[in-house]
This record gives sequence, C-alpha cells and structure tokens, in this order.
Amino acid sequence: MSKIRVAVLFGGVSSEHDISLRSAANVIRNIPEEKYDVVCVGITKKGRWLYYPGDVNAIENGEWERDPDCTSTVLSPDPIHKGLITIENGMVSVKKIDVVFPVLHGRNGEDGTIQGLLELAKIPYVGCGLLASAACMDKTVTHTILDYNGIRTAKWRMLLEHEMNRLTDKCREIAQALGYPLFVKPANSGSSIGVSRAEDEAQLIEAVKLAFSHDDKVVVEECIEGRELEVAVFGYDAPFASFVGEICSCKDFYDYDAKYVLDGSELSIPAELTLEMNREIQQVALRAYKAMGCKGLSRVDFFLTEDNEIILNEINTMPGFTSISMYPKLMRHLGMKPSYLIDKLIEQAIDNNDRAC
Repeated sequence: MSKIRVAVLFGGVSSEHDISLRSAANVIRNIPEEKYDVVCVGITKKGRWLYYPGDVNAIENGEWERDPDCTSTVLSPDPIHKGLITIENGMVSVKKIDVVFPVLHGRNGEDGTIQGLLELAKIPYVGCGLLASAACMDKTVTHTILDYNGIRTAKWRMLLEHEMNRLTDKCREIAQALGYPLFVKPANSGSSIGVSRAEDEAQLIEAVKLAFSHDDKVVVEECIEGRELEVAVFGYDAPFASFVGEICSCKDFYDYDAKYVLDGSELSIPAELTLEMNREIQQVALRAYKAMGCKGLSRVDFFLTEDNEIILNEINTMPGFTSISMYPKLMRHLGMKPSYLIDKLIEQAIDNNDRAC
C-alpha cells in the first residue's frame, strides 16, 4: 500500500516563528515513517515559501533556510492541483499532498489564514477550521463567545489603536473598572508575547504601548491570582479531555521566557486536585472547545482561585509540540506517545474530511 503524503508547514510570519520550528522538528521526528511520506515546507519570516528536503535538525536551529536544495514553492488554492507547485530553474512541477499538518503558531498560521487556503485547495488538514482558529486567536472574540455561553473568564476591556490619542483617559477608565494589578495583551498573539503586568497607571500606559506594537487591538484583563492549569482536548464529534496539568512558573507569570528560555518552570501531571475538581475542569474545557467550534485538538488554559473558582484564560488551537510542551505531555499521560498521537491527529483529519465531502 502506498504511503500517505503529509506536508508539514513550519515557520511563518509570526512572532512565534522560532517556536514553530522547534514544534515542527519534534512533529517530523515522530511521524511514523512506515505509514507516511513527509514533505517539509518552511515559511520564512518574510513570508517566502520553500520546499525543504534536508535534515530535520536544521529546522530546529533555523539553518534550514540556507540549504542550497531549498526550492520556491506555493500551496495552490486550485483544488485541481491538490498540492504544492514548486519552481526550480524555470521549471514548474506539482507535488500532490494527501494531508497537511500546519505546525504554525500565532498570526498568519493559527488565525484561520492557512486554514482558509487549505479549504480552498480542498486538502485535509490537522486542527481547527477557519472560524474556530480565527475566533480563538482573537482574545476579544474568545471572551465574547465564552461570556455568552456562561463560561467564566477574567473581567476585561478592549482598546483600539485609534484610541491612542486619549490613552491616559482610557487607561484610567479601565483601571477604575477593573482595579490594579492588570494584565495587558495583544488581542491576536500567543506564547505570552507582548503581554505585561501593570501595577499602576504608568506601567499600564507602557504595557498598552507594547501590546499595540504587536497588534492593532489590545485586551486589558483583571489580574486573577490562582493556580495555572491546562487541559489537552482531542477529537471531532466526540472530543475528550486529558487529566488536568499544572504549571509552576519560575517567574511572576508564565511568559515567553518562562515557557521557552528559562529552565525553572515545572509541570505537574496530573495536578494535585480532587477527582471532582479534575472532572469539573475537564467538563468546562470540553464546553469551551465545543462553544468555540474547535476540532482536532486544542489546549485549554485555566486559573483556579483559592475559592475554587474555575476561570478560563485562553484556548490554543495549535499548541506547542516541542519536547517540553504541555499538550503532548498531557496526552502522553493518557498513554498516547508522540508518534501515536501524531498518527491519530493525521488520521482523524483525513477521516473528518472524507465524511464532510
């Protein structure tokens, strides 16, 4: 039987480009070779698409772009092609693709853009669809949908870029409504990039300016003091949730450095919770997953307060797949080793596409 050809997309025009490289390298290493042929497609920080036939280790360290065998390529939106058009020495060829694993984090990859392209091309792909990806990426939309569905989130306010001309007044209004300390976030960003904690007005103004350097819409949230918990959700029609894991950050909050640079953060799987609390958090994760229209996989992040209030922080539709990432670790605790997990993610993407046709 011929192998299934899976294209792994990595890199991207995103502040999370480097994390994507690490995630993709880990995914590629764990794709079962006896079942799949892997086609590697990297997207540079400037948006250039390259077919990469080289060593997976060069993806992780960023050297892949300089490989002389890289070839310009595009994913054709025309369903007649069902794959990649490569251009080399003036010659054009088509590489047929059976399924795509878009290991892209953040904007221009996890926000519905790539998903829309794949929908046009009619190629199955791993993960959430266009609408769910876009909705979960935009924190204001996530808040609005979850609030409507009765799922508790932090109290929040939104700032738009045109309001910068009265920034001080807006910051005072928000602080009066929510109180200090506050967390300031770009509405469309991940991995805690551009996120700051503000203890007073001066810090709030600087935090908003930083967040606006990453997006034209900013979310300001009340500070929630509590344990940081995460749940992995897997599946389409009948999704299931992992046991709850807990993060003990080596910094005041779980920012980019705490996640990917520093070595002091600890992950506890399963978290020390009563069975009843674990089940309740799992159920909230599944409710949120369904409310947002997610499918395939997502990681749902929570705070648990001293009063045992469950507060949903965010939903990540293409969670990190590095060797230290929470999603694969949570799934491994359920007995799904990385190679098995990745195989099942690809399988269900194909099956879901076949049922939709």
